[in-house]
Amino acid sequence: MNANIDWSKIDTVLLDMDGTLLDLHFDWHFWMEYLPQAYAEKNALTLEEANRIIHAKIKDQQGTLNWYCLDYWSESLQLPIAELKRELKHLIQAHPDVMEFLAKLQQMGKNVIMVTNAHRDSLAIKLEMTEIGDYFNHLISAHDFGIPKEDIRIWSEIQSIQPYDPKHTLLIDDNLHALETAKAYGIQYLLCAIHVSPKMDKIDPKEFDHFENFKEIIPL
Repeated sequence: MNANIDWSKIDTVLLDMDGTLLDLHFDWHFWMEYLPQAYAEKNALTLEEANRIIHAKIKDQQGTLNWYCLDYWSESLQLPIAELKRELKHLIQAHPDVMEFLAKLQQMGKNVIMVTNAHRDSLAIKLEMTEIGDYFNHLISAHDFGIPKEDIRIWSEIQSIQPYDPKHTLLIDDNLHALETAKAYGIQYLLCAIHVSPKMDKIDPKEFDHFENFKEIIPL
C-alpha cells in the first residue's frame, strides 16, 4: 500500500465505479465470455469465430466512449446488450469494505461524486444490485457529456453540474488514463485502485499512489 491521505484537505471525492468500487469480474465475464457466446448462437458461428470478431471490435473501440456505450454495441452487434447484462446481474458485487468507506465519507460530510464511463443503462443495473448509490451526492456518467474520462475536458465539464475545487479533490480510479487526465487538469489527490477483482491481475499503478483494499484508506 502506498496511500497516505490527509482527509482534512479533501472536500470532494470523485469515485469510479467498475473495478474501483465494484468487482470487475462481472464486466470481464460479460464482454469476454458471455457476449461472444450469444453472438455465436445468433450468427451460427463457432465460439472461436465469435471470440475473434468480438475481441477485435472491442479492441478497436478501446479508449473511446463507444467502448462503454451499450447503445453502440447493441447496434453494432445486433444484440440487446442491456437485456443480456441483466441475465448476469447476480454476479454484480461491491468490493469488501466499500460500503463502510462510503458511509464514512458521508458521515464526514464529504461531497461524494461518482464519475463513471459506464453507460446509464449499465449504471442502473449496478445501482439496482448494490446499495452504493445511496452514498453519493451526485452520479455522473461520461455519456452525459459525450466524452470519456480519458479526455481531459470531462473534468471541467463536471464543474457545470457539480462544482468542485481541484486543489481539494481526490479521485479514486483503476483507469490510469483517467488518472493521467485528472492530474493534467489539476486534481490534487489521485489514488489508483489496483485490486479490480480477485479473479483478475492487479493493476500496475505506475507513478500513482495506490491501495488494494478499501480498509486501508477508510478515514479514522
